[in-house]
This record gives sequence, C-alpha cells and structure tokens, in this order.
Amino acid sequence: MQIRPTNNLQNTQAIKLNTQQAEATTSAGGQAPVDQLELSPEAQILTGGEIRADRVAQVRAEIASGVYETDAKLDAAVERLLDQIG
Repeated sequence: MQIRPTNNLQNTQAIKLNTQQAEATTSAGGQAPVDQLELSPEAQILTGGEIRADRVAQVRAEIASGVYETDAKLDAAVERLLDQIG
C-alpha cells in the first residue's frame, strides 16, 4: 500500500505490515500488537504539528465502546471515496 500526497509534496513511503512479528507475539502468549502512527515531517507541517489529546481520547473511548463507527459515518466515507475515484 502506498499513500500518495494530495498537494505538491513528493515524498511518499510504502507501508509494510510486519504480520510475522504480530503472529509470533500473539501465538507466544504475549499481548496483541498495538497500532502505531508516525507522522512524517511533511504531514506534521500540514496538520500544524499539534495533536489534540482531548479529541484523541474521545475517539479512543468511542472506538472502545463500539459507538464510533455509525452507518452515517460509513456512508459519508463511501461517498467521499466514490467522489475521489469517480
């Protein structure tokens, strides 16, 4: 999978998933792997470099409780995707 920029930034990087390590961790009785996100310097510039801890905490709580994904949000995401590719 490759993420391509939507503006003049030309630095893209492929994302590689290390599934062997994740499988080894869970099969060895360890905890499940944790998702992580690292923003490139270019992405930090585009986002203003600020992470809204209150919003992150709110979204995490909604995901954990199962109320984050709603039909309306999924429909909106599908519509945006179709607009971009169509």
